[in-house]
Amino acid sequence: MATGSSWDERISGFLLSPSLFLSCTTPDSFLSELLDELRDDKANDYKKVLLLSPLLEHPTVLCPTISAGEGTAQELISILTFTPQKSVSLKCYIMLAVTNVLICTSCLSNRTKVAEDYLDFLFKTIQDTNDNSCGLALHPLRATACDCLREMESCNPGLLSQRLETLYYLKQQETTVLHQSYCMLYTQSLKNAIRLLTREKDVDNAKLRSVLTGNEGFSWKTVDSSLYTLPFSMMTQVPQLPTALDCKELKSVLSLLLEESYLMTPVSQAALLRGLVEIVAMVPAISPAIFKSQLLRLFGTAEIELMHATLLMKGTFTDSLFTAEDEHFLLKRLVGMAQHPLLRTPEKLFYMNCILHFPENRPISSSGEECLPVLVTPQLTSSLLPTVFNDGATMLCRLNLLCLVHLEADEEEEGKGLAYLFDHLMAMLKIVDNQGSREMVVTSFRAIFIFLTHFNHMEKLSQRLVSSLCDLYSRHCRLAPNLIDLADRIQECMEESLWSVQLLKALQKCVVEMPPLQLTLQNLSWHLKILARVAQESQIAQRNTICLLLNVLINSNLCERRNWQVGNAILAVCRQLLQHPTLSEMFIELADLLQYMAKHYEDTDTQDHARFYYTLLTNLSWEKLAGILAKGPEGGPAKIRSLSAIVAESDGLTSCLTVHQTEGCVLQLKKIHGHGSQGAVTSTDTLETVNEKDLLEVYQEQFKTSGFASEITLRYNLTHAILNDPRFDRMFTICLHFDLNDSHYADINDIYVPCLFRDRKPPQVSLKLKPFQPYPTSLRLSAIFTTEDGLSWHTQLPDVKVSFPEIFLPVPLPLGTSHEVKQEVFDHIWKATSLGEPSSSATSLFCFKTESDALADLVKTHFEGYLIAESQDPSGVWKVIFFLPPLFHILLMMRQAEDAVQVSIATDNWELLPHISSYLQNITVHCNMTST
Repeated sequence: MATGSSWDERISGFLLSPSLFLSCTTPDSFLSELLDELRDDKANDYKKVLLLSPLLEHPTVLCPTISAGEGTAQELISILTFTPQKSVSLKCYIMLAVTNVLICTSCLSNRTKVAEDYLDFLFKTIQDTNDNSCGLALHPLRATACDCLREMESCNPGLLSQRLETLYYLKQQETTVLHQSYCMLYTQSLKNAIRLLTREKDVDNAKLRSVLTGNEGFSWKTVDSSLYTLPFSMMTQVPQLPTALDCKELKSVLSLLLEESYLMTPVSQAALLRGLVEIVAMVPAISPAIFKSQLLRLFGTAEIELMHATLLMKGTFTDSLFTAEDEHFLLKRLVGMAQHPLLRTPEKLFYMNCILHFPENRPISSSGEECLPVLVTPQLTSSLLPTVFNDGATMLCRLNLLCLVHLEADEEEEGKGLAYLFDHLMAMLKIVDNQGSREMVVTSFRAIFIFLTHFNHMEKLSQRLVSSLCDLYSRHCRLAPNLIDLADRIQECMEESLWSVQLLKALQKCVVEMPPLQLTLQNLSWHLKILARVAQESQIAQRNTICLLLNVLINSNLCERRNWQVGNAILAVCRQLLQHPTLSEMFIELADLLQYMAKHYEDTDTQDHARFYYTLLTNLSWEKLAGILAKGPEGGPAKIRSLSAIVAESDGLTSCLTVHQTEGCVLQLKKIHGHGSQGAVTSTDTLETVNEKDLLEVYQEQFKTSGFASEITLRYNLTHAILNDPRFDRMFTICLHFDLNDSHYADINDIYVPCLFRDRKPPQVSLKLKPFQPYPTSLRLSAIFTTEDGLSWHTQLPDVKVSFPEIFLPVPLPLGTSHEVKQEVFDHIWKATSLGEPSSSATSLFCFKTESDALADLVKTHFEGYLIAESQDPSGVWKVIFFLPPLFHILLMMRQAEDAVQVSIATDNWELLPHISSYLQNITVHCNMTST
């Protein structure tokens, strides 16, 4: 049994990476250990709460099927029943875990027995209003039960729709702090019940009354839960009840809930209001004016949750609830809260976002297109103008809002507003110029980006901004990455804008005209980054860049210093220049630069690359250069041809260095079928040779602790496909690459075959599979090979299918083990499997009709290598055992009855049963038998 500290480590490891953790064990095994430890009376409550966390965080990993979830939930309920009353907190966690498992494994939606029983238990728990029966000590259990029921109702809408009268009565009776939980549960159930009613036809007053007074049990109708989660913009499109319904009773219920809402916490109030808003939106007979009495309180709230609920009302009911005066007041309130000195930055940003997306009574755009609200004017937002004293996030949010405001303002106001915003940008750049912090640098460039996205069309301001940035760069060349990123982002967002080109052209001019004293080694690295980016622009002439680089190399000791970083940076500029459309205009200058570096730069790698680029420049046209040097979108290999293809295609070198794709499949793997189903299967592990009397004990211990690290070896012949192409008659250096289609097996190494000739015997290929789970699978297969003419080819082969019987291995016992010991091993495993843990072990029965002599032939054909006990007469028993790596068994006992053969099946992995059944059906059908 694991110690406390080891459980801490194991649970932490599982929560960090469930897949990695389970690669060393199985979900069933780990879950079984958790449940065993939870049943241990010696374990303390803290440890048990820790053990429940995997089921709370990743229930479907440990319970992947409905049956697994049902069994786990039943175990947890049993543990809950025997948990002492004093362990109230632990009981609450177990209740949450059961609820989580039932919902996530679909036990609730499929109405399993354990889900019905647990729902009855929860409902019985909440009926102890005011703790009359169980006392105040169990108060948290009722709170948890309410939360569990509300979660079940949310995930299975309408589940409690027939218990509304009881829920309303319980809510009215509850006078403790749990009244809030009962209100939330009732509101959730009422909303879903009304939604169900809107989907019915011919709804009348009797149906509505029956819903409100229903007390008939639980509703297990399957309803799409996505219908109950509506986005903000879709609230006006909810289905509605007929307008002629008599909704006085429903209105009375809603009014009472609203009157009680002020007693709740802000979060619960907001959730309640959202539910009531949805109900009123579905019932046109109830006027939204029912919320009128709450507006004054909500307008003055400082709670974000309540303000959000208020805006939901505003967007849903517009002028049917909010007057023009209400709208103005609410917007002013948002502006005031967005600058309140006592609020934190996230809260201020929330209010700013609410202003930007304020739901108007009559928005300008009715098509759903986002635009600035009409009421958000320069006068209203004058107090929100950004300042250098704002934190970065607040300043950027304010700047974005004010840019939108002044973009839509009239000309006179626009001029004043833009002047302020532009001056604000200049002030930020001055702070950066005076050694501003890294945060200020980032904020400043983000602010410039926001400003340009709105006002890049104003040439005067754009030019001034370019001039200011170049002036700043001349003093702080460390800003090169920021300027490059700014230019890139502007090009991405505004493809038609020329501002990025103007900035880069100005930066190039700034660099090439810079005084020689400023061209230090450290500064030169930044300048080269700028020049490399400038060289990517086809609209900018590059002759000045080349002249600058050549002058720097000639008139300095840079070549003698052997600085690889600087040399590589210069070559990066040259690489971009080789792809420039105006290459012909600067051919001589670039050739001089590359030749000088190849001869004088005292770094071997730099010399080699310069010589290589010089060879490209002097031997290829610009089109071929661009094709060779152009990289893919991820910075990967060349799009069109290899970098080494430096001569014309007519010379043939390009073809030799390119991997070609075959038009069809030219290779295939053909399985080598041996005797029976085990002919191509071997095991790498068996037990060490021991005395026979100790063999069973050794097998039991090794299987119990670690299983066997067995692998399956499948043998194939590598042959030519049907495609008869003489080019592929002789293949060399064949590399077979396998890709898994699932996670049940370990990765497979590439297999290399020296050659394949059409007129020779095909080579054999041994494929080794190491299973994590012994299920059938398929492998994607491709190959790369070389032909006699020196060309390299890539081809796709048919998928390799691994069937279920190909996974079977003999039980890993030493050679020469006696027949009696084998039977002991069989009987032990059969007994352990039959009486094993139901969550993993399983037994089954398979029957088919046949003659007695046909059964013997069947056994000899398919089970000879796995046979443990052979029947000597028609009424005897045949015993067969398969070992499935890494640690599973399938055991068969076959008996000849009067009219059929009975095959008793036992396995320590119940998930193998469908595969076993299919396998038995296949082999009996081939024998012309009728299976049942």
